[in-house]
Amino acid sequence: MSPGDTNKLTSLIDDAAVDLVLEMIAVPGKSGEEAAIAQLIVDKLHEAGIDESQISFDEAHTQSHLTGQNGNLIVDLPGNLDQPRRLLMAHIDTVPLCVGAQPVREDNIIRSADSTTALGGDNRAGAAVVLNTIRLIQQHNLPHPPLTVLFAIQEEVGLIGARYVDQAKLRDPELGFNWDGGRPEIAVIGATGDDHIEIEVHGIASHAGAHPEHGVSAAIIAARAIQSLAADGWLGLIEKGKQSGTSNIGIIQGGAATNVVMDHLRISAEARSHNPEFRSKIVKTIQRAFEQSAKETMNTDGKSGRVKFTTRHKYESFQLDPNAEVVKIAERAVESIGLTPETRISNGGLDANWMNAHGLPTITLGCGQSEIHTVKEQLFVDQFLNACRIGLTIGTATV
Repeated sequence: MSPGDTNKLTSLIDDAAVDLVLEMIAVPGKSGEEAAIAQLIVDKLHEAGIDESQISFDEAHTQSHLTGQNGNLIVDLPGNLDQPRRLLMAHIDTVPLCVGAQPVREDNIIRSADSTTALGGDNRAGAAVVLNTIRLIQQHNLPHPPLTVLFAIQEEVGLIGARYVDQAKLRDPELGFNWDGGRPEIAVIGATGDDHIEIEVHGIASHAGAHPEHGVSAAIIAARAIQSLAADGWLGLIEKGKQSGTSNIGIIQGGAATNVVMDHLRISAEARSHNPEFRSKIVKTIQRAFEQSAKETMNTDGKSGRVKFTTRHKYESFQLDPNAEVVKIAERAVESIGLTPETRISNGGLDANWMNAHGLPTITLGCGQSEIHTVKEQLFVDQFLNACRIGLTIGTATV
């Protein structure tokens, strides 16, 4: 094949990939409502020659607080290379702000034509990278190792699809590659863990004008606890010796009327750390602060408030060895297209958190996203196409 023919083929492949991501972005599919985008993917798989017997859905959505329209979409591609099975994955849901997005391309940028919506490149770009890889393998009959493809649901609401994936349907892959994020040369090889906290603060109601002294304000209980935690360095960025983490009071709701001493308050919070023991310490410190404040906040009758404290583990932290095979494969794939690979540790949660918890070493690579979850969201076309090239390199095990 001449250089001119090669360039023409590359251009056709690039155009098809861009057309694919534009088509996928235009399909609404917030968390729990992924049926339409899943059907589009299934249709594209059929067009590429993948048999119905290779495509399945699990029941992950039945474990979600949203329930949802469907489970994870899983595809099996038996390989013709004698190598370990690889997992290629991306989540297909978007945040609600993306519903109604009308993607338009302007040179190197894809954005929403509607200024009131986000784009949804998070994570239709990642899903397009994976789907594009499978289409090219099928269309050009490219040699490849055994592949499992996972289009995960409900990532944006707690990594639900990855958490509850039917592992038997994955067919025991040994290496996992997830696409979600910005620059394609960045490989996320570790991420923090997160515990969700719910605090119910109970005071004692009384008339705020006639007898406020008979009441115990839930607001005061909460305020004293929060002030104490902030003063002692247990809110926001937390650094205690060699340990670090974060915590946040995200939602406060309560009260009934301005003339009633507030007798109830509900707080939603979180604690994060790469160290599970330190994260547990953050949670326990927050709990003690609220319990102590409730005990010390009393009315004139000597009665105090109380708190109910519950936690829910959202996902565990992980950190891969920089020399792990999955990391080295990703780095070689990045280098093969002329980029310099970088590894990062994330302070956010990823589907890879749960895949690693399931025992599958999984890294996350970027796909060109920018300013996600906002109306300023963009997708950089050159970065997306580089992600597609990396995806094909990994999918065909050519490095």
